[in-house]
Amino acid sequence: MATIRIGLDRMPPAARAAVEEHTGPLLTVEETTEGFNSEIAARVSSATGTWHIKGLRTDHLRAWTQRREAAIAPFLTDLAPALRWRVETAGWDLLGFEALDGRHADYAPGSPDLPEVAALLRRLGETPCPSIELRHAEQRLEHYAAHPDDLRFFAGSHLLHTDLNNANLLVNADAPQGDRARLVDWAWATRGAAWLDAGYWVIWLIAAGHTPTSAEDWAAEIPSWHTTPTEGITAFAAANANLWSEINTADPNPWTLRLATAASAWHAHLRNG
Repeated sequence: MATIRIGLDRMPPAARAAVEEHTGPLLTVEETTEGFNSEIAARVSSATGTWHIKGLRTDHLRAWTQRREAAIAPFLTDLAPALRWRVETAGWDLLGFEALDGRHADYAPGSPDLPEVAALLRRLGETPCPSIELRHAEQRLEHYAAHPDDLRFFAGSHLLHTDLNNANLLVNADAPQGDRARLVDWAWATRGAAWLDAGYWVIWLIAAGHTPTSAEDWAAEIPSWHTTPTEGITAFAAANANLWSEINTADPNPWTLRLATAASAWHAHLRNG
């Protein structure tokens, strides 16, 4: 369920003052509507620069997401916006990220963004998984796998993002080709089998209008996709069909229905293929 968004102006004055120790007096504050996890999400600027701020109260149920993003940020060079500063004061945990130019990725069939996302996922596959606390993919999927033995396909030692929502992909058309995409929102970073992010991407591609075959063709652009048998991919599709069915049942809306339908269609394609 989405976290209720509040404006930067509703923070305690001490928290705002702590932010301005890093930024200088703020000249502009543009509240951001995208995203589900943050109470504070805004693009701010001052005489010295521009930042994207994400924040939660330290007693919030999802406060761990701020800690996770802060812990993993130093290891994400060329994959994500850099974390410039962190403020923990007056009951708030605030992260100040490099403000990137760009737009959300377009996943539609034929989109020029698709090769850029594939290139980013290849870079991610080559990035060492840091020795920090991360959940394991098989733990996250254990309640959704069709068979307990399926979990072996999901285990591994690679760094995963796991939330390939196109809103988490920023594309800057002015950057060099092949290096235009960046991944944001690393709260659900996970340790697991290298091919899983390509699998998560498949579901979002189907939701954006691809056939399962077309979506799998894009996943095949990621070398790690070829490291698991079809049995493992089918097990992953089954687990995600169960996961999205549960999400849609708990919070039915057009967005969750679209993902549940996509995950189910992929699983049916594999099961019947």
